[in-house]
Amino acid sequence: MSVIRVVSYNIHKGRSATGGRESLSDLRLGLYGLSPDLLFLQEVQGRNEQRFSLDAQHESLAAALCMHAAYGCNAVRQRTDHGNALLSRYPILQHENQDISDHRLEQRGLLHALVEVQGVPVHCLVVHLGLFAGGRSRQVAALLERIKRMVPEGEPMLIAGDFNDWSNRLAPLFVQQLGLYEVFAIAPHQDPGPRLLRYSVERLRNSLRGTPQSAPLAQKVHELGINGAARMTPPPRTFPAAFPWLRLDRIYQRGFAVRKARVLQGIPWKQISDHAPLYAELELP
Repeated sequence: MSVIRVVSYNIHKGRSATGGRESLSDLRLGLYGLSPDLLFLQEVQGRNEQRFSLDAQHESLAAALCMHAAYGCNAVRQRTDHGNALLSRYPILQHENQDISDHRLEQRGLLHALVEVQGVPVHCLVVHLGLFAGGRSRQVAALLERIKRMVPEGEPMLIAGDFNDWSNRLAPLFVQQLGLYEVFAIAPHQDPGPRLLRYSVERLRNSLRGTPQSAPLAQKVHELGINGAARMTPPPRTFPAAFPWLRLDRIYQRGFAVRKARVLQGIPWKQISDHAPLYAELELP
């Protein structure tokens, strides 16, 4: 089975994080170099009547990358709108956008697409959750209800996007109720030295403070490692892109083997958006 390259990216409506300059041309070049097979995009402008170069961003990216596109419009303004998009090198059999807005100030949706990957149906859900904890919990409840109703048990699934869940409180719901695992938790470690050093320093600091080593499930999720062993792995820092500190973005998967997962940092990514993109290489068994 060939490798499936997956990217999740909040593209900030095609504008850079600093100065608001247009960044779509840099985005096209950057994504072209990655050769993605599945692109989970958030804050995509489907309509911009004020600036033609920022209009129909999912369509222009799909044309440049020779991919199929599905768009879910969430936030509608007088002369613009934006939402989530899925771009796929594989056929998109069907798609639907579900409104999961929790209040009038934030229009949110989840885009659910069924993609045929080499004859196998794969459910792809693009999400951008709200800024308030209570709203995010209700939005995840709607997401779980949809999956239990519309996704047959055992079928491969990918959920990716901007979860705004910097405390990682929602992760246990995906692990316990759906058997979904965040890709960084089960990807092979690629930098064991620094990780072990950081972990040792953290343990020493905690012991000196008298801090207990075990943390609540909400903070650290008991994930299944690639070799069957369990490990406690927080999701990566992705925001702000120039100096990532908050853990906002995720790729959850079910039914895949994870070969690689990394955050794309530095130039050009920090000049394109206020989020750093996530990149993963997956295999269907």
